[in-house]
Amino acid sequence: MAEKTRYSDAELEEFRAIIMEKLELAQRDYDRLKSTIMNKDGNDVDDTSPTYKILEEGANTLSKEETTRLAARQQKFIQNLQAALIRIENKTYGICRETGKLIPAGRLRAVPHATLSIEAKQGGSK
Repeated sequence: MAEKTRYSDAELEEFRAIIMEKLELAQRDYDRLKSTIMNKDGNDVDDTSPTYKILEEGANTLSKEETTRLAARQQKFIQNLQAALIRIENKTYGICRETGKLIPAGRLRAVPHATLSIEAKQGGSK
């Protein structure tokens, strides 16, 4: 029996559902982070005593920097999920970009935006 070269349309639909669910959650998290960065909830240090204001502003800056990093990471994750959806449309989803072989379905269920098999990923890190 010949080795499978791509996932069936039914399997691709299963992966699409997984990706869409993760994409919805990721977008919600990203929007929440963006809202925090923009301080839309109005929590500020304007009404606190001047003694604590400097300390709070420093902590606020640190927190904002961390939130910005998290938002950037979340945005990259969203872009990777969107790219995976394009690969599903092109019927190239699940094919390792290094070996050309199918990435195991279990790995794709866990990491639906994966473009490398475990073997290729481990081989590339040496």
